[in-house]
Amino acid sequence: MPIGKSLPSVRPVSTGRAGGVQPTPPPEPRVRGAARRAAGGRRAELLAPFVLVAPAVLILVLLRLWPLLLGVNFSFTGDGERDGAAVGFDNYVDLFHDPLFRGALRNVGLLVLLLPVAVAIPGIIATFIYLRVPGHRFYRSVYFFPAVLSPVIVGAIFNLLLSFDGPVNSVLGAVGIGPVDWLGDPDVAMFAVVGVHIWATFGMALVVFLAGFATLDGTLLDAARVDGASLGQVIRHVIIPSLTRTIQFVFVTTMIGMLTSMFGLLYVMTTGGPEGSTYLPEYYIWIQQGQMNRPALASAASTVLFVIMLVVGLLQLKLLRRSGKVD
Repeated sequence: MPIGKSLPSVRPVSTGRAGGVQPTPPPEPRVRGAARRAAGGRRAELLAPFVLVAPAVLILVLLRLWPLLLGVNFSFTGDGERDGAAVGFDNYVDLFHDPLFRGALRNVGLLVLLLPVAVAIPGIIATFIYLRVPGHRFYRSVYFFPAVLSPVIVGAIFNLLLSFDGPVNSVLGAVGIGPVDWLGDPDVAMFAVVGVHIWATFGMALVVFLAGFATLDGTLLDAARVDGASLGQVIRHVIIPSLTRTIQFVFVTTMIGMLTSMFGLLYVMTTGGPEGSTYLPEYYIWIQQGQMNRPALASAASTVLFVIMLVVGLLQLKLLRRSGKVD
């Protein structure tokens, strides 16, 4: 080897006691701990959604699904002398032979037909509030006020207003229209109760619509105004397509409210009359359970009401999808 040229450095191989090559030492504890923490963090990230949803699912199962299943099972048992005995579909046969229950189902059909009106009213009012018509802040407070009133209070107020010799008929008489028996005429009473319910509850739908308007892109409205679009065209081509999810939510919640939250008004204003013309399934259920002591028949009526709500809700979503209002 030429002089002056250094030898390459060689790292000495450590040997054990027997003179063999010593194995590579394991990773340091700090590295292993970091790997375990990273794996644990990934597992926690995957499990976090399930942990957060678990309480709500547990509540739904224990307080909704389980009682529903018990009610369906109970609807196939008997009342009175056959208390607890399996009776098959006898309760359902009795239901559909009861003229009061058939009338309640006809009223459900009426509610479904009036549902678009119940949704359109708060939607139109929310549109005018969003467009900042003069006095919109005052109107927002006034329109929401009925939503905080108890149905019992609302029913008592409108009992006075709609009585045969009440203020409403006095106003009608002043303009040359004869008095209307709002709560005593079987052909009018249900419309009167539904109208009062819409007045008392549309404040919540109004708030939902206003929340939906908060997500609306204002540049779309500006572009429509620049193009000379009328108010109707703006509502049809800009506002409705932009609020599809909000409209879907309001449709479903309003339907549920009309089918399950009118008991207070019915009890105070008409008690199901006149001639059973204002019966709804929920009122029929209360009569059978609380006054007639027929809990199995009431369970059958509850099951029918659940099926009706499920079918009507699915049909609404299907119609909204076909009309292009829901993705």
